Amino acid sequence: MSSDEEAEAEPVDAVVDEAPTIEVEEEPRELTIEEKLAEAETRAETAEKEIAYRDADIVNIRKRHSQERADLLRYGGQGLARRLISLLDDFDRAISSMPEATDDSIAEGINMIRKNLESALIADGGKMIEVNGQKFDPKIMEAITTIPASEEHAPNTVVQVLEPGWMLHDRVLRPARVIVTAVE
Repeated sequence: MSSDEEAEAEPVDAVVDEAPTIEVEEEPRELTIEEKLAEAETRAETAEKEIAYRDADIVNIRKRHSQERADLLRYGGQGLARRLISLLDDFDRAISSMPEATDDSIAEGINMIRKNLESALIADGGKMIEVNGQKFDPKIMEAITTIPASEEHAPNTVVQVLEPGWMLHDRVLRPARVIVTAVE
């Protein structure tokens, strides 16, 4: 077959391109005074809402900033308070390990230093957590071990304080480490 015959044998589908549509922009018509007024009122209402939201945001930011400053002032000494607690523990260990034959003036001096440290901690809002004989509270206590409940000690009760806990205002600096009776 020749190329002419091939061209005649196979019909070719003609693709007709459609003419592109051209959008004709309409000339903007002149708005009436009522339409202009309605549009201006809508924009004014939107602007008033945005201003109200921003004013509320500013008030909230000021409140949050004020609260953060108050917290910073109240709990700013938290790190120092934790270190003072460790010093109190060291003094307690030193006092308990002193031999009986030690000069009373040395023991008295160590006790005075310990009491002064504790007074300084208490003056800045620290307080020892009182837990002996109370129900176990995991928010302020850490159970080191449990023993079986008895007639003398009810279930879930603190039997012995191994290490006292401390708080600074309403925050736990160190939980009290305790021995607790088992829950039945």
